[in-house]
Amino acid sequence: FMYAAGQGVLQDYKQAVKWCRLAADQGDATAQSNLGVMYYKGQGVLQDYKEAVKWYRLAAKQGDADAQSKIGGMYTLGRGVPKNYIYAYMWMNISASNGNEVAIKMRDSIVKEMTAAQISKAQQMAKKCIDSGYKKCD
Repeated sequence: FMYAAGQGVLQDYKQAVKWCRLAADQGDATAQSNLGVMYYKGQGVLQDYKEAVKWYRLAAKQGDADAQSKIGGMYTLGRGVPKNYIYAYMWMNISASNGNEVAIKMRDSIVKEMTAAQISKAQQMAKKCIDSGYKKCD
């Protein structure tokens, strides 16, 4: 019985991935962020942090505050991208400016690992990213 229930859940995730990918490919930021979560957790797809980062980044560049904090988390942990506190802080700062309260806490945690020069650089990068309409964020 448990095995059958587990298979049903797996099948549901595969369907969710299918529909999310269709919407994500059309540019839907929420679907892109959700697809990132599925790749991050390995739900309906093989776990793939690089693929998760790809989808988070697409959503983040559309102003999705949740995806912005998630990509910041990926830089904090070094999952799918090299660990980089400057990029982590930048994305958390952007997400926080868009009202994400989790990002505020994460940013305040990351800052403890950074030098004043790194913080200044991250703040400048965040401003450039926002001012460019999320075009110049890399």
